[in-house]
Amino acid sequence: MWNSIERVLLAINKLGESLKIRQSAGGVFDKMDCFQFVFIGKFMMKILGITNTLSKILQARDQNIGYALNMINVVKNKLQELREDGWDNLLKEVTEFCEEHSIDVPNMENFVHGRSRKRLKGGEPMTYLHHFRIDIFIKVIDVIAMEMDKHFTEANTELLRCVMCLDPSNSFANFDHVRLLQLAKLYSDDFSSTDIIELDHQLQNYICDMRSNEIFSNISNLGDLAKKMVEINYHTYFPLVYRLIELALILPVGTASVERTFSAMNVVKTDLRNRLGDDLLSDCLVCYFEKEIFRSIDDEVIMQSFQNLASRRNQLRPLKIHRPNPC
Repeated sequence: MWNSIERVLLAINKLGESLKIRQSAGGVFDKMDCFQFVFIGKFMMKILGITNTLSKILQARDQNIGYALNMINVVKNKLQELREDGWDNLLKEVTEFCEEHSIDVPNMENFVHGRSRKRLKGGEPMTYLHHFRIDIFIKVIDVIAMEMDKHFTEANTELLRCVMCLDPSNSFANFDHVRLLQLAKLYSDDFSSTDIIELDHQLQNYICDMRSNEIFSNISNLGDLAKKMVEINYHTYFPLVYRLIELALILPVGTASVERTFSAMNVVKTDLRNRLGDDLLSDCLVCYFEKEIFRSIDDEVIMQSFQNLASRRNQLRPLKIHRPNPC
């Protein structure tokens, strides 16, 4: 693929329709034909290879989150392995590729020179080894690891592990009585201390019934489990367990709504409106989210409602002028 791209760029550089196109192709070729470009390309292939499976699992938005939890740990471990033991293999791959395609390979012990000349904090010149290994290789891995820890904290991971205990696949193989009680305690507004005691007994009867009842033997996800429980009226037999299932199903939606709200704040609360109070900001966000509802309301109704809230110095003109129908 590299050779094909080179041939295309060289052809455009010679036969392009305009001088600008030919110069652009030549500039891209010059940037590709260097050690740093190859190094970053090879490095990103390794990073994307490690994170690709987790990305696909998260994009699937499957209610069975056990695979995602396991893959999060796998990705973290693989990134740490790459950081500790992957440098030599990466450098060897990049060097062999550059030699094969006649690309100059810098001596890692030499100092970085030219316009890209860099220096360490103490003012000493920086070597190519420090530039590629510390400033690029280790720094990128550390940034990705920090983002992983930020999005998948211990608290979030523990919450997901508790939710995973409700997974009905493989005859409720992930069921864990203690973790489910812990999950209920996290939602103290929905489960009182009395509810926790009653839930303890309901869980014992619930798991025995589910594993022995053929109706639930082929159910593989939480959504189908909730539907089946309502269909055969089991949500009234185990109301507290069903409440846990409802919370587990709402959790992804609630998390997405919170992220959506924070994203909208960047649009609504701009530099020109940075003194908005909490109530006004909340009202603006509601209008921003529910655009379709507010578009369906007549502007005149809104204006007259605003006019009637309090006495105004000036009266707003009606948007629509009502003329009497001619007889």
